[in-house]
Amino acid sequence: MDNFSYISNADPSYIDVLYKNYREDPHSVDISWKKFFEGYDFSLAKYGDNGGSTVAAEVPETFLKEANVLNLIRAYRQRGHLFTKTNPVRERREYKPTLELHNFNLSDEDLDTVFQAGVNIGIGPAKLSHIIAHLQQTYCQSVGAEYMFVRKPEVVEWLREKMETTKNTPDFSIDEKKHILRKLNEAVAFEQFLHTKFVGQKRFSLEGCETIIPALDAVIQKGSDLGIEEFVIGMAHRGRLNVLANTLHKSYEEIFDEFESRAYEDTLFDGDVKYHMGFSSDVTMASGKKVHLCLAANPSHLEAVDPVVEGMTRAKLDVKYDYDSNRIAPILIHGDASIAGQGVVYEVLQMSQLDGYKTGGTIHIVINNQIGFTTNYLDTRSSTYCTDLAKVTQSPVFHVNADDVEAIVFTIQLAMEFRQKFHRDVFIDLLGYRKHGHNESDEPKFTQPLFYKAIAKHPNPKEIYKQKLKENGNFDASIAQEIEAEFKNLLQKKLDKVKTRKPGVTKVEKTLNAQWSNLRISEEKDFEKSPGTGVDKKILNRIGMKMLEIPSEIKVFKKIEKLFEERKNMIREGKLDWALGELLAYGTLVDEGYQVRFSGQDVERGTFSHRHAVVKLEDSDEEYIPLQYISVKQAPFKIHNSLLSEYAVLGFEYGYSSVSPNCLVIWEAQFGDFANGAQIIIDQFISSAEDKWMRQNGLTMFLPHGYEGQGSEHSSARLERFLSLCAEDNMQIVNCTTPANFFHVLRRQMHREFRKPTIVFTPKSLLRHPRCVSKIDEFTKNGFKEVIDDDLINKDKVKKVLFCNGKIYYDLLSKRSDLKIKDVALIRIEQLYPFPLKQLKTIITTYKAVKEWFWVQEEPENMGAWSFLLRTFKEVDLQLISRHESASPATGSSKQHAMQQEEILEKALNG
Repeated sequence: MDNFSYISNADPSYIDVLYKNYREDPHSVDISWKKFFEGYDFSLAKYGDNGGSTVAAEVPETFLKEANVLNLIRAYRQRGHLFTKTNPVRERREYKPTLELHNFNLSDEDLDTVFQAGVNIGIGPAKLSHIIAHLQQTYCQSVGAEYMFVRKPEVVEWLREKMETTKNTPDFSIDEKKHILRKLNEAVAFEQFLHTKFVGQKRFSLEGCETIIPALDAVIQKGSDLGIEEFVIGMAHRGRLNVLANTLHKSYEEIFDEFESRAYEDTLFDGDVKYHMGFSSDVTMASGKKVHLCLAANPSHLEAVDPVVEGMTRAKLDVKYDYDSNRIAPILIHGDASIAGQGVVYEVLQMSQLDGYKTGGTIHIVINNQIGFTTNYLDTRSSTYCTDLAKVTQSPVFHVNADDVEAIVFTIQLAMEFRQKFHRDVFIDLLGYRKHGHNESDEPKFTQPLFYKAIAKHPNPKEIYKQKLKENGNFDASIAQEIEAEFKNLLQKKLDKVKTRKPGVTKVEKTLNAQWSNLRISEEKDFEKSPGTGVDKKILNRIGMKMLEIPSEIKVFKKIEKLFEERKNMIREGKLDWALGELLAYGTLVDEGYQVRFSGQDVERGTFSHRHAVVKLEDSDEEYIPLQYISVKQAPFKIHNSLLSEYAVLGFEYGYSSVSPNCLVIWEAQFGDFANGAQIIIDQFISSAEDKWMRQNGLTMFLPHGYEGQGSEHSSARLERFLSLCAEDNMQIVNCTTPANFFHVLRRQMHREFRKPTIVFTPKSLLRHPRCVSKIDEFTKNGFKEVIDDDLINKDKVKKVLFCNGKIYYDLLSKRSDLKIKDVALIRIEQLYPFPLKQLKTIITTYKAVKEWFWVQEEPENMGAWSFLLRTFKEVDLQLISRHESASPATGSSKQHAMQQEEILEKALNG
């Protein structure tokens, strides 16, 4: 949008053209000129009509100055944020050109001149001095607004009107001010209490930005008034304990318990440090409405929680709130260094308006300490502001002085209104400081001596607000002192209670509730055998034919028609390939009432053109999704091609799954090795959340894996990395060899009384391998097989057993057949973790004459499952057949690959 380009051009002929356009159609010119022409109307009465062109012939000097004043107004709106009083402890950097009059061909002599341009800011014709005062108050005090880059005129106009009619200056009642002071006192006093009672303990103090507590209180209250029933909050460490205590109302006793290191004394899990923990609660507003607040648990990886929160919000939006984003909103609280430095923030922003991931707009609050650990802000970014990435999604930004609590409350209320009206992201940059070091045992003067000398002399925001209230005569100091004393006494009583209480379980029971109430924590015996997940043959046939049915009025690509007909023939013949087995798993689950959500790069068609869950209409961008038409009462089936992101998308799906235990949530990597772009989510959430936070999750990951001579980048999904993360039955690692077993492992995710993340190493060449098919009976009987024995050989004659999984099984099978070998058995370990030791023990006892036991893998010796099996499978004297150890997963030469593969097969079968 360049609707305001006229401001930079005050040429008389240009103004003449504008006026002519205005006379023909008042709506054809920008609202700024329209208002000006309406109020001034070119002074027709004074200057005459002049043949319909009053400007170009002879433009009065005052009129040209009107254009200059419009220029000035435009500059304040566009650049006023650069000249604000938003930094409480530093001098602002100098920017040029300034907003001085001479830069706009105006002078002090014009200050008493009345200009019609005042209409443009809502004050009517006014003296230039009054116009400037209005603009200064609106754009250059405690609030700096960036919004003129937004390309939607209605958004710009809405924001402009909201700010200029109020001058970005709050007008709170005495009761409202008293409430703000009370919340601010809670924030400040809580930090001071912890600092004196738990000396030297890490808490990542909020001091310097305590005003975020009344800000959160205000946004929740405003949101409730506008229809919000739930907020999902994500933040890192700074101020987390304060938010837990004074926003989510986590009891002070629980927090003090954690400082006393007593919180997990009688529990069965390891727990986490207190400033990583999540929490949820119901908060009652002054209106009597209840708002549910959920703070997501977060590891030390700063912004990693962002996509998780968005996924949690979307899941609740889809299931609980019937897609009504007016009822739920996410809040993300960032640090200034992390929002500028962590790429996942950009990825999450790019998701914000995509159909598969949007959540109706996020409120972003930056706790801007002007420092990153020990790094000065000048070294943490190249952009002017830490929030400059907001411009990517045209999200307005408000920079606010963290010492001015009323300005913060006012601005965040405006942000909440904006979110509810436009359902887009909005940013609040809370510019403050960090009173202590990175943590309370850190000495900040080592690296920022001058900055911390200024901070040491600076009063906290509560003292500043108290003084402001006193000077304004709102209420006397005794009221503030009463509030402080009352709160400190409360904290002391809570601490005394904790110190005299016997230790015990404090909160573990609270973690498996609400939508998880029908599920339980897993036990070791649960993994000895999978539950029955077979489906009646008649149901399979019905669902199979239904999901391959394309209505006659829908014209699709001819190859799709042929493919679907071939799949129908598979069902008729009772022999199903991989894609059909997969789609049947989804079809049967939604038919049973389980929702399925699937996302990733190119998942609709499938990277290897095998899935075709979504078919495009011929000569059209419209699409048809057969799995959405299985039955009238079926659960939703949602599938979304994702943006080219692994980190944010996997985090999003993890968050979605964490609050949707009755939904099969799947993320598929385009190739398995791409999962390394999301390693933080895998390490910090998927593999460890249950142990750290008692949070179950049923997320399923598909990682295409297998050596087909495609080079190092598209061969290995790094099985070894996932196995190194496995312990305490935290997740499941499978590498299936049959469509039926894949079908059962997907259904198993929903048919257990608990949830576990499952990593499925999926095939590539097996998708069309003639031997990789399953009979229909294998889908109807029993369930997932952790181990598949060799039923093609006489066990009494077997001298050698080869254990394997995945694609190489078919290579070994073919080679054994070609060589007519009768004394080598092939046993498939379909699930590597939890390791199926009981099943394997039962099988190996049936091989009485075996002299050699080998593990055969395609991966190099230092990769794959070998090192895991060495420490896990000790019942036999296991030896290895594999590629030689290597720095990269695979060769880039197809010939070299073929030679290596043949060498593995020769060693395995000929010795």
